[in-house]
Amino acid sequence: MNDTLLPALMGLGTGLALIVAIGAQNAYLLRLGIDGRPSAVLAVVLVCAVSDALLITAGVVGVGGLVEALPAAMVAIRLLGAGFLVVYGLFAAHRALRPGRAQVLVPAASAPGAGPEGEGADGGTTAGPGTALATRTGIGAALLTALALTWLNPHVYLDTVLFLGSVANQQVGEARWWWAGGAVTGSFVWFFALGFGARLLRPVFARPGAWRVLDGVIAVVMLTLGVRLALGG
Repeated sequence: MNDTLLPALMGLGTGLALIVAIGAQNAYLLRLGIDGRPSAVLAVVLVCAVSDALLITAGVVGVGGLVEALPAAMVAIRLLGAGFLVVYGLFAAHRALRPGRAQVLVPAASAPGAGPEGEGADGGTTAGPGTALATRTGIGAALLTALALTWLNPHVYLDTVLFLGSVANQQVGEARWWWAGGAVTGSFVWFFALGFGARLLRPVFARPGAWRVLDGVIAVVMLTLGVRLALGG
């Protein structure tokens, strides 16, 4: 039992320690979880978690050496990722400074006539006391954003393919797969908890000012990460 359970628990803890810290993926998923439709949230959660699973597995089977052998490709990914993060950060900053009418009304739980998922009793969107403005993201745009934030971030390859893959391979025999399985489980647990747990914050975001604060924080995170990537950090 200890030969399987202990490596799995160690992989779970190590994986969570890497992904729980605030970053581009987490900041985006937090906003989408508060604001988005369940179908879009589920799609993004699966993109993030399955991507981690693929990358960790690649590290275990030895793709880390290939990543290290392609520095030019990593530079290209880094620059593309930096550009994407800066652009996304600027959009978030614009939403924070000038929230516009390209938004829809999402009622708080206390709004009169509010039904499940921000709908009124008749199935439409209500607008009443406690109603906040929030941007509704389509599933296609959400998927593309999640894919870009995941696969255009060179730190994802360093954390999963190189670091987690190398630590997993330090385990003896089949224990490396139990360790990797624990790390993959950590990714699924975290992303599902963040994506679908974020909706518990909706009462807080019944105030339009709360959305501006969140977008301001997201803008700082995205712009900081983008500039760091552009400078090679």
